[in-house]
Amino acid sequence: MKWWAAGVSSSGLAAFFLFFPLHATLIVSTSNDGTKLFCTPLAEGEEFVFSFTHSANKRPVFDTIRREGDHLFIVKSRFDSFGAGMPEASTDKGKLILGQDGWLEWIVNQPVPEITFFVGWVANHTLKIKGKDITLTDLAEPGTLLVLRAGRSSLYDLWGGRCTK
Repeated sequence: MKWWAAGVSSSGLAAFFLFFPLHATLIVSTSNDGTKLFCTPLAEGEEFVFSFTHSANKRPVFDTIRREGDHLFIVKSRFDSFGAGMPEASTDKGKLILGQDGWLEWIVNQPVPEITFFVGWVANHTLKIKGKDITLTDLAEPGTLLVLRAGRSSLYDLWGGRCTK
């Protein structure tokens, strides 16, 4: 049956495609009330990097994360020195290797429903995605609890300024 024969108006159909969350995205939102601060298209299998400065050793950490279905998948962490909470050897939770460039790589391969963290005052939390760096202190004040998750967004969100291409 054609949409017009089913009594669906063209404006109703247009509204559906404009406002219904059909497009796979990465969403950054506040934890307390779920306010969407940022989103960007993120296809199945597409990766991005979540980077920050480690709180104890003040050295950079780069987490590679991939979208898999309706969740995120932590692929690996790259860092150049050990610090509190950083892996020091391979375990049943991950494999620690020395990369060809001298950086340590913690191969995790762990699915997670979401990643929750407090925006740091000096951590410089950044998303590196689609060739852009998104500094998270530009989205929320330090100390704000944020959530990264795989989600779906509407064309309205994608075009309305809360999402970027």
